[in-house]
Amino acid sequence: MIDMNFLRENADKVKDNISNKNASADVDNILELDKKRRELIVEVETLKSERNSASKEIAQLKKNKENADAIIGNMKEVSKSISELDSELREIEAKMNEELLKVPNMCHDSVPIGKSEKDNITVREWGKKSDSKTGLNHIEIAEKLGIIDFKRGAKVTGSGFAFLTGKGAKLERALINFFLDSHEDSGYTEIFSPFVVNEDSMRGTGQLPKMAEDMYHAGEDNVYLIPTAEVPLTNFHRNDMIDMEELPKKFCGYSACFRREAGSYGKEVRGFLRVHQFNKVELVKFSKPEESEEELESLTNNAEELLKQLGLSYRVLLLCTGDTSFASSKTYDLEVWSSGEEAWLEVSSCSNFGDFQARRANIRFKRKEDLKPEFVHTLNGSGLATPRIMVSLIENNFDGERIVIPEVLRKYTGFDFID
Repeated sequence: MIDMNFLRENADKVKDNISNKNASADVDNILELDKKRRELIVEVETLKSERNSASKEIAQLKKNKENADAIIGNMKEVSKSISELDSELREIEAKMNEELLKVPNMCHDSVPIGKSEKDNITVREWGKKSDSKTGLNHIEIAEKLGIIDFKRGAKVTGSGFAFLTGKGAKLERALINFFLDSHEDSGYTEIFSPFVVNEDSMRGTGQLPKMAEDMYHAGEDNVYLIPTAEVPLTNFHRNDMIDMEELPKKFCGYSACFRREAGSYGKEVRGFLRVHQFNKVELVKFSKPEESEEELESLTNNAEELLKQLGLSYRVLLLCTGDTSFASSKTYDLEVWSSGEEAWLEVSSCSNFGDFQARRANIRFKRKEDLKPEFVHTLNGSGLATPRIMVSLIENNFDGERIVIPEVLRKYTGFDFID
């Protein structure tokens, strides 16, 4: 959530940011509600002060055995007014909070202004783009080798779901274990989280209310299937005061992820390119504000290192304002080259959220015991999501007869080829 003091002092800047992010929020309405809220607070406090003074006067009159009926009658009216104003104040604060939740995070000054992914900037590339050796895509190869069954996934659940079978299932598990082990070696603490969270958790990381239509919601229990382990891992510290000596604090965690992909119309959705359930290892950091940009760079490098070890050609994009998510301040996307698709496929988004999520989730730290608490900065990134990694590995490493398993995965798979 954006800092209200910042919004008051920088209303035009906030409006520009909303426009640059292709978002929608009514800053003027928020400011009007805020003005009314502050006026009500002054009015309520004035009446409460008057009531306190009158209570002392009534006590003195009664002590002196004098009549206090007139003052008591007047104070009943004052108390009634206070009650009515308190009710109005709660209503205005609720409306104001509802509108504030619609305001996106401010983009970092280094983020380029742009309207769409066409305006993103390529920061660096690694490796050489390979050409398809066979002209086959991952669906055709997977069916030929019997490692992914899209038809049965659609039969059992629906479109956007699949079965991984045999060596395909083992390759998926190998990727997850490789990712987790690598991140643990880089200083992340592994956490295995729930795959279901409550409404407060989804609101804390910014999925609600903005992306409600994209979530799987179990209405009877009012819980959500997680779209990413970012949600439970970040909310692990909701309402906590983290010891400053622990910062930066680094978590990694595997989870299944569930997304309705309500906004995927017009995008490539076949095969593993866009699915409703997938596996991902998530990286989450809690940082001091002045260190978060440096922590974003190191988090991104942690994800890149996995791609290098897998031998996958990739590029790093700095997203423009229009392609930066609602809650993010700055985001790098990692895309791998897939020869069968002849396209770059996003496999990770690494983001700095500043104090935006921490304000929502109330995650703080103290520099010294006698100083006021500050909000931490939160960061996260995919390290990595498996579906498009699988697509790239299948297409790039298929020689016409078999898929060659990257050397780094062989101790996890127990085999060198899928044929």
